Amino acid sequence: MLRLSNLADYAVLACTQLARADGRVSAADLADATQVPAPTMAKLTGILTRAGLLASSRGPSGGVMLALEPDDISLADIIEAVDGPIGLVACTHANDAEEEACQLSATCQAKPHWAIINDSVRSALSSATLADLAREQGAAEGAANDMKADDSAAEPGKVLA
Repeated sequence: MLRLSNLADYAVLACTQLARADGRVSAADLADATQVPAPTMAKLTGILTRAGLLASSRGPSGGVMLALEPDDISLADIIEAVDGPIGLVACTHANDAEEEACQLSATCQAKPHWAIINDSVRSALSSATLADLAREQGAAEGAANDMKADDSAAEPGKVLA
């Protein structure tokens, strides 16, 4: 199974939350909002800050915020900041020394196909931005709130149309 690391998944959640926030957010508040453990969130904010995706400040009004506009941060940017280069198999992002370490590199029939598939996956992740995710999350939350309001207005036994 192809999977992102939990840390990359949490990073996407944190950045999406920051895309919807006004101003700086403390790591503790960000951990609460995303339900990611506080030590993990502290680690993530450090990684994302070093990668240039977040800006941080210390002090009573400190916290983290996106360093770029949500439209300028892709899922690929976040995943690569946490997990490194996106590669389905080692040779799709290997340097020459790593490629030579693969005993099949010179005769591999699948290598050109893996490169095409890997490029497609990376392209899809690059085309999805934090702005897209924040917009979709807001729409989903709005729909959920509408359903809760409808449920509270319903009479017992009455089916809502």
